[in-house]
Amino acid sequence: MPQLFIPSGREGLAAALRGFADAHPEKVRLVEDPTYFAGVQRNPGRSVALVSGGGSGHEPLHGGFIGPGLLDAVAPGQVFASPHNRQVYEASRAVALPGGVVHVVKNYTGDRINFGIAAERLRDEGIPVGRVLVHDDVATESAHTATGRRGTAATLLVEKILGAAADRGATLEELVRLGTAVNDRSRSIAVASEFLTSVHTGARMHELAPGQVEYGIGIHGERATLSTPFADLKTLITRMLDDVLASLGTLTGRGSILFVNGLGSATPLELYAIYSIAVERLAVLGIDVAARLVGTFVSALDMHGFSLSLLDLAEDDWLGLWQADACAAGWNGLH
Repeated sequence: MPQLFIPSGREGLAAALRGFADAHPEKVRLVEDPTYFAGVQRNPGRSVALVSGGGSGHEPLHGGFIGPGLLDAVAPGQVFASPHNRQVYEASRAVALPGGVVHVVKNYTGDRINFGIAAERLRDEGIPVGRVLVHDDVATESAHTATGRRGTAATLLVEKILGAAADRGATLEELVRLGTAVNDRSRSIAVASEFLTSVHTGARMHELAPGQVEYGIGIHGERATLSTPFADLKTLITRMLDDVLASLGTLTGRGSILFVNGLGSATPLELYAIYSIAVERLAVLGIDVAARLVGTFVSALDMHGFSLSLLDLAEDDWLGLWQADACAAGWNGLH
């Protein structure tokens, strides 16, 4: 049975949050009642604050992306659980700027509800609030899925581009339009060969038969509609890219950003092999990879798997925004 090296219960998360803040005092400060992280520095050109959040267990998302060029504050929930609306409200209120606050929200019911309640309270106090909803997971793009595509790894693509635009003085309305457009041209899909370890039971959430992969797994360990035999990596990656491209439809021809993301226990050796195969496949299809990101940025505790995300650079300035400087604990600038 696997072993997570974290204290059991709520104290485990509290220790992790304190440890993150203590390890990066020049970048973030932790407020514990209610719990949120706020940035220590931000670009003076920013007139609108960016706030995100969601369940813990996806580190470095979201707290690792607080800083100039990225987010101003983050509300971390319990493991795989939405933050309380009071956390979102207090985090937003603490960092709000004259132009207001934009919330970057992943498409999960709890996140939508709690960020929505917080937004209503902020507006009642005269603070303008906008929302960018991220929904990029093609595995849940089905008429049978009531909530639509889940918000997954493309959240980071949205946050990075919005952060650069905010530093250049973009207004709330401009940021909402930009974030929505970036989300609309982003798609992701994830696979795993081994499920994550539950923080509650200490056991794997599910078991896969030998030689199987879970195709279209969620970042909380949600089961896919099917487990599929693993033939070889090239075949798997080809299928994943084909599904992503089918969902995106016709590309604009301005290039793309390829994001290879580890889900927790995939090694750098594996992720770079995946990137190599993926970029070769895109070249065969005539798709230019103008920028790339490879590493574990949106994890699912210790799940052994990876996701592929593709952003179609639909506007001329998106690449420059992606490549703009940023400074955060979880951002290593591999772009």
